[in-house]
Amino acid sequence: MPSPTAAGHTDVATQAPQASRRAAPPAAKAAAGVMWVYAACFGLPAIPVAVYLLRAGRLPWLFGAFPMYGGPWYDSGQTERFAAQLGAFLVALLAVSWGGWLLWRGWRAGAVLAVATIPLEALFWYGFALPFPPLLALIRVVLVITAWPRLRRLRPVIADDT
Repeated sequence: MPSPTAAGHTDVATQAPQASRRAAPPAAKAAAGVMWVYAACFGLPAIPVAVYLLRAGRLPWLFGAFPMYGGPWYDSGQTERFAAQLGAFLVALLAVSWGGWLLWRGWRAGAVLAVATIPLEALFWYGFALPFPPLLALIRVVLVITAWPRLRRLRPVIADDT
């Protein structure tokens, strides 16, 4: 029940609906975890890789096996452009992380964001030759589909000042 304000009006914004107190489904929390691990493992390294690229003029190698993010977009003569692309990838993965946060809290908006960002991410996966993120995206989609029926919709917050 909404609480009356000092003037006797009902303020709906101060009360969370009973449904929002419900815990997020386990599949939603698992999807959020997959999203956060993906963003941490592939997004955070973009910062030091971009810094190294701008200073050294070449990409660092991962354990001497292959250049990090060294896919078809890499051109040693375009280091500033490539560093900007790494920055754009980081921003995309920040959106993925935010979707994970919303999913962890049980909101459908997080599920929509989790799936809607995949086409943009796929461009980066191709450009940087990242082989594992498509598998993580598939896991994420399956978990989101599993959690969807139990996720909450965002409701507008309305204050009744009558």
